[in-house]
Amino acid sequence: MRSTLALLLVLAASPAWAEASCTDLIERVRAATKAEVAERSADFARFDAGPQTSLTLSCAGDQSSVGAQYKGETVPAGYDTLFVQAGHAVTGIAPDRLREAARQARDGAQAKRHSTVDVDGARVTCAFMRKVQGALTQCAVLQRPST
Repeated sequence: MRSTLALLLVLAASPAWAEASCTDLIERVRAATKAEVAERSADFARFDAGPQTSLTLSCAGDQSSVGAQYKGETVPAGYDTLFVQAGHAVTGIAPDRLREAARQARDGAQAKRHSTVDVDGARVTCAFMRKVQGALTQCAVLQRPST
């Protein structure tokens, strides 16, 4: 009976914990990047981060991820800095390590449309697409579950 009650309390508290955890991550990304929150839910946020540029945050505890999207082919000069700031805020990975992994993944995506690079317990993935509406460049850093 006690274990059932404890399980129910944990399950009931989980959405609130997820909300609090995501609120913390949202605030960390906002503070690091100065991007404005444009949309949010209990486990997701989208940020406006400049002309044709946005960030997305998916909150999943130790498997959270953050990505930067640019509607265009050649990313602006501040794209890497924005991505690194957001990635560091979510993962704690050193900015220079994230910057190099993102550069490698984006270079690979330019050649192959999609590329991934592992870095310090996370995966940086970038994709490049050309569509009728225009080009889209996306990079994300995804935490791997701790084992």
